[in-house]
Amino acid sequence: MLSPQAQLARRLNLLLDVVVAERGKPVTFREVQAELEARGIKLSRARWFYMKEGTGRLVSDTALLAELCNIFNVDPSYLIGDNADLPERIDSQLEFVKSLRAARVKTFAARTLGDVSPETLRAISEFLNKDIDRHPGAEEAAANPPEDTEDEPPATP
Repeated sequence: MLSPQAQLARRLNLLLDVVVAERGKPVTFREVQAELEARGIKLSRARWFYMKEGTGRLVSDTALLAELCNIFNVDPSYLIGDNADLPERIDSQLEFVKSLRAARVKTFAARTLGDVSPETLRAISEFLNKDIDRHPGAEEAAANPPEDTEDEPPATP
């Protein structure tokens, strides 16, 4: 059972992954901050980081959460409340995101292994696909944000 902070982080990261799948690049903190500011909502880098990581206090600011949902074009109940259902758009893109991540692993393995027979590469691909399907944590792993989002932990004084 995930903590409320971890559940919020998981949902938020799924939204961020969908953006990557739809537009081919991650959404940055600056983009989110600018969108929110245009709507009269302030968001610090530290708060954004803690929301995405599921650490710190639970963010329950309904105005902030509702505007984040508006930015990502999902019903506000997705981030506000206990609605465990994934919006259809998120659910349909999740499989695509998992496939993209598996493809990255396969490409990395192929480059790293170099001259490997097609049969061996096929066996590796089959293993990776089965492993992703077999582990319930695959969905959560797919929710982890890419490293190139300009979102690093806030600096400590």
